[in-house]
Amino acid sequence: MSALRSFFYLLLKFPIFLWVKCRIVADELSEKLTDSESKPIFYIVRHRSASDLLALQKACKKLALPDPLSTVMIKGQAFPRTICIDTPSSLLFSRKASSAMQQSLSILNAHEQDENLAAQLIPASLVWGRKPTIEKHNTGVREVLAEQESPSWLKKFFIVLFLGRNTLVRLSEPLSIRYMTDKFGSDESNAHKLLRVARFHFHRQKVAATGPRLMHRQQMFKTLLKNPSIVRLMEDERQAKGISKEAIEKQALIIMDEIAGDYREGMIRIGERVLHWLWNRLYSGINVNNANTLRELADDGQEIIYVPCHRSHMDYLLLTYIIYQQGLVTPRIAAGINLNFWPAGPIFRKAGAFFIRRSFKGNRMYSAIFREYLGLLFERGYSVKYYSEGGRSRTGKLLEPKTGMLAMTIQSLLRGINRPLTLVPVYLGYEHVMEVGTYYKELSGSKKQNESIFGVLKAIKNLRNYGKGFVNFGTPININQFLNQHVENWKDDIDPVDPQKPSWLTPSVNLLANQVMVAINKCAALNGVSLVAMVLHATENKALPRSELEYLLNFFLSLQKAVPYSDELTIPEVSGSALLADVIALKKVIVDKDSCGDIISLGDFAALEMRYYRNNVLHAYILPALICRLLDRTAKISHEGIHTQIQQFIVLLKNDLFLWQCSTEVTKQIDNILHFLSQENIAKQTKAGFWSLVENTETQNYVQVLGEVADETLQRFAIITSLATRLAPISKNELSEKAVSIAKRLSVVNNINAPEFIDKKAQSTLINSMKEQEIFAQDDSGKLTPNSTLITLKENVNNLVDISVLQSIAR
Repeated sequence: MSALRSFFYLLLKFPIFLWVKCRIVADELSEKLTDSESKPIFYIVRHRSASDLLALQKACKKLALPDPLSTVMIKGQAFPRTICIDTPSSLLFSRKASSAMQQSLSILNAHEQDENLAAQLIPASLVWGRKPTIEKHNTGVREVLAEQESPSWLKKFFIVLFLGRNTLVRLSEPLSIRYMTDKFGSDESNAHKLLRVARFHFHRQKVAATGPRLMHRQQMFKTLLKNPSIVRLMEDERQAKGISKEAIEKQALIIMDEIAGDYREGMIRIGERVLHWLWNRLYSGINVNNANTLRELADDGQEIIYVPCHRSHMDYLLLTYIIYQQGLVTPRIAAGINLNFWPAGPIFRKAGAFFIRRSFKGNRMYSAIFREYLGLLFERGYSVKYYSEGGRSRTGKLLEPKTGMLAMTIQSLLRGINRPLTLVPVYLGYEHVMEVGTYYKELSGSKKQNESIFGVLKAIKNLRNYGKGFVNFGTPININQFLNQHVENWKDDIDPVDPQKPSWLTPSVNLLANQVMVAINKCAALNGVSLVAMVLHATENKALPRSELEYLLNFFLSLQKAVPYSDELTIPEVSGSALLADVIALKKVIVDKDSCGDIISLGDFAALEMRYYRNNVLHAYILPALICRLLDRTAKISHEGIHTQIQQFIVLLKNDLFLWQCSTEVTKQIDNILHFLSQENIAKQTKAGFWSLVENTETQNYVQVLGEVADETLQRFAIITSLATRLAPISKNELSEKAVSIAKRLSVVNNINAPEFIDKKAQSTLINSMKEQEIFAQDDSGKLTPNSTLITLKENVNNLVDISVLQSIAR
C-alpha cells in the first residue's frame, strides 16, 4: 500500500471507528482457521473503498482475524491481503481499472509453484444501511445512495453519513485456493471465473440482507386489481349484486387495505433497537441454533417460508429480531386480525405484517384476494412467515396444524412461480411464557380476552426476568421436491392464468403439514424449566429433596446426551444443579428448608403453569418413558416383547405428539436406550434375552420417575380400550365423548390437574390413530367393535396403569 493511501486510511480510521456501527455475521468460520505461511488468509470484497476496508478491519479485529489492510508474504513476495473486485466511480474522469484480475492470477500462480501452499479466501460482504431498493422513480436521497453499485467518494461519504450506523459485515465460509488451483488450474480463465462467482455471491448476499426490490403498497393494489382471477371474480360479483364496476373495485380495495402490509425498513431498525433493549431486560439469553441454514437458502435464491410453532405473542417479535440479527431481511408475517388494534396494528403493518381473518367461509372475494396477495409476495421474492397451528398453543403441546396457508402456498406454485419454495420449521421455546396464566383460565372455561393497548401496557408494566429464550431452525422442506416425491406429474396442473384446485392438493397438504410439525419437534430445545417440570410432575406430591431432584435432572440429561431424540435436539451443557439454580432464580418452584436440607416443590398454580413447559418437550421423553414403565411393571420381559409393545405405542402416538421415528428408527432407539440403561447398571439382560431391572433402590427410583412421564398417556389408552370393549359397538364420536367424560372424572378422583388430559381433540387423535392402525374392527353400520388386536393392547396397557385408575375406569 502506498504511503499516501496509508496516510489517507489513517485519517479516516478515527471517524469510521466513531461513526460506523457494524453488525457482524460470520458463516461457519472454522475455529481452527489460522493465518500461517502455508495457509495464509486473504479477503475478497466487492468494492475498493476506504470506508469498506476500514469497516472490515474493525470487524476482523473483533473476530481476531488478520488485518485486511496488511500484506501476506509468500516466498519473499508481498501480496495485498484483500482483493477488491471493482473500483469506485469517478466524479470527473473515467473509472480506473481494477487490479483484482492481476491479484487473483498472482495468488493462483503462487499455488501452482508451491504445492504446500493452501491459502484461504474469505468473501467479505458489506451492506450499508440494509435498505431495499424501491420500485418507483421518485426515490428519496437515502434510497438513491443505497442503490449505488460503485459509488464515487462523494456519494460514499453520504452513504456512510446516513447509513453507517446500520452496517452489515458478513464473512462467508473460506474458499480453498489450493482446491481451485488443483481442479481448474491457474490460468486467466480461472481468475475470471473466481471474480465472476464472487460478484454473483455478493449480489445474492445483498438481496438476502436487504430483500428484493420493494414494491409500494399502492402498486401492489394495482397489480392485484389486474390479476385475472380477481378480475373474473369481481365481474361475477358485480353481475350477481347488480352494482357498478367502481363499487366492486372499492370493495376489493377495502379488503386489500385490510390485508396488505406496508413494510418500512426504518420501522425494522427502530424495532431492532427497542427489542434489543427489551430482550436484555426480559431474558438472560437467546439461544439460536442452525441459523446458517437460513443464509445458505437465501444465498441459493430460494424463497424462504418460516413456519414456527406458536407459544406466545412474543413469537412475532423474537423470530423477526433473530432473523434480522442473522443478516437476513425480515419476512412478511401473517398475523391474526385480532392484532390489528391501535397502535400495535399500524406498527406491525409497517414491520411487514399482513393480516388474516380467522375464517374465509362465505367470502369468495376475500379468499381470492388473500390467496393472490400471498402469491404475489412469493412471486416478488419476499420471505414469508406464518404459523401452521393457526393460534397459540394453550397446553404447550403442538396443535393440530391448520392447512389453509400451506394450501395457498402450494397453489402459488401452480401459478408457475419459478423460484423454489422452501419451508423452514422453527422451534420457539421459553423458560417463561407471559400468557401461561391466561391460557389455563381459557382452558378452564374463561372467555378469551381480546387483545388491546391496555393488555400491552399491562404486560410492559410486569416486565421481569423471563430466563432464556430458544430459537432453533429445523431441516428445511423444499416444497418442489416434496411434490416431486409424492405427486406424480403435479406440474401438469400449473396454470399461470387460472390455477385450479387439483384432487391431490388436500391429501398432499395434510401430509406436508404433518411433516412440518414433526420437523418442529425434532429441533426442540431442552431447558431447565421444562426438565424440572417434567421430573416434579412425575412425583406423587410434586416435591423432592433438592439433592434427589439434581440427581434425576442429571439422569434425564445423560439419557438425551447418550440417546438423543434427534440429532437436531439441543441439550443443556450444564449440570442438573446449575439448571435447578436457574429455575429457582426464576421463582418457578417453592424452596422449603428443614434440618435435612432443601425441599423443592410446586404450588397449586405453579403445578398448572409448569405443565405447559413439561409438554413442550414431552415428545422427546415418551419413548424412554414407555420403556422404563414396561421394565418397572414387568418382572422380566423378552427383548422382542419390549420391541413389540413399544412399537405399537409409538405408532399410535405419532400423530398425537408429532413423533418423527419410523419403525426402523424406533427399533434403533429402543436398543440404544436399553444399552444405556445397561451401561448405567440400571437394567440387565440375561443370556436368554430377557430384560429386568437391577436390584438397586436408587436406580429403580430413576426408572419409576421416568416411567411416570408416560402415565397420563397410558391412562388415556386405558380409558379408550376399556370403553371400546365394554360399550361396543360404539361410534367414533360417542367413544370420544365418553372418553372425555371418564377423563374428567379421573382428573378429579386421581388429582390429575391437566387440561390437556381432558382435551377432546387429543382423545379424538388417539382414537383416529387406533382406527387407522386397525386396532378396532367395524360392523356394517361403521361402528367400532373389538378385535384381537384391541384385546391385546388393552391387556398390555392395563399392565402398565395403576390398579386404582383401572378400578375408577371400571366403576
